[in-house]
Amino acid sequence: MSRSERKLNLNAFLAASGHHEASWRHPDAHPEKGVDIKHYLKLAQIAERGLLDSVFLADGYWAHSGSLEPFTMLSALAAATKHIGLIATVETTYNQPFHVARKFASLDHISKGRAGWNIVTGAGPAAEHFSKGQHPEHHERYESAEEFVEIVKGLWDSWEDDAVRNDKINDILIDPAKVRSLDYEGRHYRVKGPLNIARPPQGYPVLVQAGSSETGKAFAAKVAEVIFTAQLTFGEAQAFYKDVKSRLAAFGRTADQLKILPGLSPILAYTEAEAKDIEDQLFSLIDHEGAINRLSSRLGIDLSQHSLDDLVSLDGAHSTDQVNGMKSRHQLILDLIEREQPTLRQLINRLAGARGHFTFTGTPLQLADEIEKWFRNGAADGFNLMPQIYPSGLEQFVDKVIPELQNRGLFRTSYEEQTLRGHLGLARPANASQIQPSEKEVHVS
Repeated sequence: MSRSERKLNLNAFLAASGHHEASWRHPDAHPEKGVDIKHYLKLAQIAERGLLDSVFLADGYWAHSGSLEPFTMLSALAAATKHIGLIATVETTYNQPFHVARKFASLDHISKGRAGWNIVTGAGPAAEHFSKGQHPEHHERYESAEEFVEIVKGLWDSWEDDAVRNDKINDILIDPAKVRSLDYEGRHYRVKGPLNIARPPQGYPVLVQAGSSETGKAFAAKVAEVIFTAQLTFGEAQAFYKDVKSRLAAFGRTADQLKILPGLSPILAYTEAEAKDIEDQLFSLIDHEGAINRLSSRLGIDLSQHSLDDLVSLDGAHSTDQVNGMKSRHQLILDLIEREQPTLRQLINRLAGARGHFTFTGTPLQLADEIEKWFRNGAADGFNLMPQIYPSGLEQFVDKVIPELQNRGLFRTSYEEQTLRGHLGLARPANASQIQPSEKEVHVS
């Protein structure tokens, strides 16, 4: 795709009240709607009105995650929308490949080709919920995840695209010659197959990855088609973009086969001063004691005896190598402290906006300028939108920022494709079980 044809890709990260940690206390927020499907339907319809590529639902097994189960919710949204992509987070560590392959194939059929899978290996104290003694180590989770994804793709490919015949005259409902067993045997899994549902309309639902550790970047370069990443500054985003894109050739892939979408968490108003007032109001609603306890746990140092106006010291803090959870987010916080030398209050405020994603406070025109800067200068292919207050933040972006991006030729003016792959400019993968050895791409490890 030429520079003049290249368009932004935009995803809306759904949430109950917003992505600021204190958003639920804001007068415009309605935290009681966290399990109300009408709330999420409204957000999806706003995103679709803005011609966004997709909406995304995070998920986890920690207490108070507060969100509906993704397959259930996104299936309901699929029935009430027409164009918007539907991306669900599903862990590999605490699921089975057959279940995941079947559910995503079902969601892709229900939505007529709009499903996406955000692949995560799992974090937090989930092991005890699933009869496991402890959370597997970081490298073990990624090793298992590679096998998991390989199996899921193999199960999707266990049906040829034309296996379902529905031929009443010749009495052929399904051609058995076009449905094959997988017979996978690996270190972590043994799966016979075939899947019990036809191949998804997209071939594979779009594969998304959210890890930015070294292991995560290597996994993304091999497997992912979209990355949701957290980058606090333009320079860091450029470095990440260049790094990950440079890894693709080793797997026989080109730069346009992987879309990098940093998180963007805006507060918008007609004037910069009005936007700053909203930001200050949100800061005033932060539970500082809870924030300090979470930071202390993450960093491995007790911050509870410090004044909010004390500079944060990393003496005794955990190194990233010691962390068995979200390594990239831990390193992001360490880098932030080293670079900005913040007070404890400043650090809490910095992270409250979107947990380490890029935050922006200002006018729609200023935000359009920032988006264009990142997009045109090798920092992003688009953004994972994380409004700090829902639904007003998304409405303002759609009504004020999208038209400006369209005027600049940076974003579509109508949906041109029917599937999520189409929105993202990604090819539909051929069925690997039908490709002859001589036709397969050579991947260099």
